[in-house]
Amino acid sequence: MRGSFRSYLLFLLLPLLLVLHETVIHNRRHHTNNNAAADDDDLALALSTSSRWIVDDRKGGERVKLSCVNWVSHLDAAVAEGLSKQPVDVISKKIVEMGFNCVRFTYPLFLFTDDKLGSMTMRQSMMKLGLSGSIAGVQVNNPLLVDLPLVNVFQEVVSNLNENNVMIILDNHLSKPGWCCSDNDGNGFFGDLYFDPKVWIEGISRVASMFKGYNNVIGMSLRNELRGRRQNLKTWYKYMQIGAERVHAMNPNVLIIISGLNYDLDLSFLQTNPVSLSFSKKLVFEIHWYGFSDGDDWITGNANEVCGRVIDKIANNALFLLDQGYPLFVSEWGVDQSGTNDNDNRYLNCLLGWAAENDLDWTLWTLVGSYYYREGVIGMEETYGLLNWNWRELRNSSFLEKISPLQSPFQAPDSNALAHKIIFHPSTGLCMQSHSSSLGPCSNALELDYTQEKILIVKGTNYCIEASEMHTPVRVGVMCGDDSSTRWEAISASKMHLSSTDKNGNIVCLDIDSKNNIVTNDCKCLSKDYSCDPSSQWFKVINSTSFNIAPSPISISQRPILDGSISSS
Repeated sequence: MRGSFRSYLLFLLLPLLLVLHETVIHNRRHHTNNNAAADDDDLALALSTSSRWIVDDRKGGERVKLSCVNWVSHLDAAVAEGLSKQPVDVISKKIVEMGFNCVRFTYPLFLFTDDKLGSMTMRQSMMKLGLSGSIAGVQVNNPLLVDLPLVNVFQEVVSNLNENNVMIILDNHLSKPGWCCSDNDGNGFFGDLYFDPKVWIEGISRVASMFKGYNNVIGMSLRNELRGRRQNLKTWYKYMQIGAERVHAMNPNVLIIISGLNYDLDLSFLQTNPVSLSFSKKLVFEIHWYGFSDGDDWITGNANEVCGRVIDKIANNALFLLDQGYPLFVSEWGVDQSGTNDNDNRYLNCLLGWAAENDLDWTLWTLVGSYYYREGVIGMEETYGLLNWNWRELRNSSFLEKISPLQSPFQAPDSNALAHKIIFHPSTGLCMQSHSSSLGPCSNALELDYTQEKILIVKGTNYCIEASEMHTPVRVGVMCGDDSSTRWEAISASKMHLSSTDKNGNIVCLDIDSKNNIVTNDCKCLSKDYSCDPSSQWFKVINSTSFNIAPSPISISQRPILDGSISSS
């Protein structure tokens, strides 16, 4: 009886609560939009592009590195995943806590072009899919959202990310809500069953206009993973250029992010025929790269050879855009975080070395620990998700530690910055330290110069990294260039083995021991052997600038690296 009375009381009060909620939201948006109208340029994050970099115009062109995570809102329910598991504000704060500064927030186009869908409440959408358990979870964790129209729920999530100072990229993932992607799902290319170009242009224009007053909406990705038998360049150029112009006209503050063909793997056609747009300094191109993009090559082929071949393909398909003066955004990459997928594990080490070397902007797939409903399955777990099934704990804390160096920029566009090199170890996400021969945080990385003679000189000194003897730690020597033990060359197809000749004439490669000390060992897995894992010997000498990588508190002339922590010859 007591429970029935409470239910009846809630029934009476719910309309009042919703009215109060809508009043608060309206006032908050009214205040934001009035301010935005008064001075859009002061409020909005004024991001633009400067050659290959994304920069903040308000801060004199200071670089902004996008380190994002995909938050899915395009599946059958057309609702941001996880709202049945955690309050939206808890999820937003968790994103910040994990070191991400940005969310690629996906949406189905029909959410904004089909009024019947957009006006449907979250409760109604979930009821259609038989998701009574999810409705109960939303009522506990996000009670003020459960009876809002789907468009308003989407707005509320964007608003909450905005309030938590998370940058947002709005990504049109597909048209009809559902799982993405296949060649024949009707969402692949202009003219497909659910992909009317006119509806698409109208939809992305509405989204651009709707979110103009949200300070941290910094980009719009026009369409995810174009694909299928209809894809062709003439149509791609026509509609991507029209879409870019329309979005820019509706919201000139946002970056325009354009995808290529073949599931976002191919932008090679831009080498000879760039897009033609009326605006500049707002254009970014995106690509995707997963381990499964190359089938099971990572376990059926030699990892060095596969890594080298795939990177060469990406250079031809997309990386050339950096030289053309455009930012390249890896808007989807990720791995099975159970750690048991060898194909993904080998791909990951290659990708991290490549991404660090090129210091790219990126978005991880995915935040999602589980889905309301995916491909006919209720409550499906997402093993690629950062969070576990209940959206509370990390699925794999070591993974987040491993990628954390890539969440901060290694390089800056400032030509006056003090440039140097650091040695990055992708398998651990650590760097060679300024005070020892071990690996440690990249914030304390040893600053080096890498000469044309392939000598790694400690910056500001006459000392260099030297190979002593097999199976012993590297050391700092003073006879730089006098013998081959101070010359380090990137060998193997992956270009991630750093090889030298030790004092006894042995060809050696940098490696790590069980305590993460940097040692020299026989070079391994260079070719042919498909079962060999080279990850311990994969290193990258990458560019860095002094004010992005925090300097050591000890000056160059006083560093312990010169007085014993690494033995001198």
